[in-house]
Order: sequence, then C-alpha cells, then structure tokens
Amino acid sequence: MARVISVANQKGGVGKTTTAINLSSALAQNGKRVLLVDFDSQGNATRGLGLQVTQMPLTVFDAVINSTDINLIIKRSKVDNLDIVPANLRLASLDTYVSSHSLPKPFYLLKDCLSKIKEKYDFILIDCPPSLGLLCLNALVASDSVLIPVQCEYFAMEAVASILSSITKIQKDYNHSLKIEGFLLTMYEANTSLCTEVAQQVRGLFKENTFLTTIPRNISIPEASAHGEAVTTYRPSAKGSIAYFALAREILDYAKKES
Repeated sequence: MARVISVANQKGGVGKTTTAINLSSALAQNGKRVLLVDFDSQGNATRGLGLQVTQMPLTVFDAVINSTDINLIIKRSKVDNLDIVPANLRLASLDTYVSSHSLPKPFYLLKDCLSKIKEKYDFILIDCPPSLGLLCLNALVASDSVLIPVQCEYFAMEAVASILSSITKIQKDYNHSLKIEGFLLTMYEANTSLCTEVAQQVRGLFKENTFLTTIPRNISIPEASAHGEAVTTYRPSAKGSIAYFALAREILDYAKKES
C-alpha cells in the first residue's frame, strides 16, 4: 500500500516542484515503485520529467472530473520505477467546474482516484499548486503526510504559518490522520547569515520534524529541469543529487521505523 505524500507550500519559488520531481526520482532509484501526481495546472512536474503537456490527451483533470480510469492516464517516465500522472492548464478550471456542478464531496476527488491504484506503488507524491485552494485541499485530504519545502529567505516563516493553519483545518474536518512528513530547507547556502538564521528558526520551532538534509543551491538542478530530467539521473554526482538521495534515505528510514 502506497504512502501518499503531498509536497506543499502556498509560497511559490520555494523548490516545491523541484523537490517533488527529484525526491520521486531518488526514491525510484532506490528500487521503490513511485507515482508522481502533477496537481498543479502549470504542469511543471510533467515537463520536468520530459513530457510535453500540450501532447497529453488525458490528464489528472480527466481522472478527477470525468471519472476516466486513472490507469489510462498514468505515463511512464524515463526513470525506472517512476510513473507520472500529468497535468495541464485544464486543471485550473477545477474550482469553477466543482462550484457550477455542486459536487457533493469536492474535497475527496483526488483521494477517490488514488484509492484505486495505491496497491501498485510504494510511494505516491503529489506536487501541489502554490496556493491553498481546492486543488491543494484535495491533495492534503488524499495524503498520509505533507512535506513542506522552506526556502531559506526572509519571509519563509509567514508561508509556513499559513500552510500549518490549513493542515490543522484539514486534520480537524477531513483527514484526521494527516501528519507532517517534515520541513525541508531548500536553496540553502551555509555561508550566508540569513540562511543560517532561517535554518535555526525552523529547527528551533519544529525540531525532529525538520529533515537533517538540506537542499543546496546548485546549478545542476535547474540544468536538469531544462533537459526534462531529474538531477539525480542527469548528474548523479552533483551536490543537488547527493542531497535528494540523502532526503530519500531519511524518508525510507522513517518509513521502515513506522512499519
């Protein structure tokens, strides 16, 4: 049975999609069966694994709204053991569709879809949009846990407070078992005082919920994305790759302790 992890933060540019792509790849390269669900209408996770969003006749929108069999939508990536459910701009109309059709359980659309395929995978990662609307709420309701990327910058804690508020609401009203997988420090530069200060704040507040691994600024990461690859396959020896492999190991070790 798959462990479902949302990668979420309402703030854009924090390394959310980058983390979803590269953590998925690192887990797959560790021999785990992984599904990455692109649940952001920008489709960046889809493109980041080398798929063309304009050439997708079926996307996650069809699964959650048109009840299309999700098995018909899943695509294989270039990474062994890693599949993806693609997304494109059609997903942006989900809110409008749901409100105009008065669907009875609008927060459970994605959960119902994923329940049909959880047996096929060890991990399902969901790349959430940088907002706290219906898409993100669907992802959190469908998840076992939330991984929260935190960019080492001045306004980082405001975004953290906002996503934590949403998680608390979801736990109370829709998904009592939702946990925090961990806070992940991204775009980390150890030689800057601001990064050090933010890291100390996050670790001080969230202690054991903060990953030991930090994701450094590393040119190989955006280079890999530009080539439609995860950095872990594009340049396995890069600092960014080493960090994502370490993050995957932390998650695997934690999962092993829980089982």
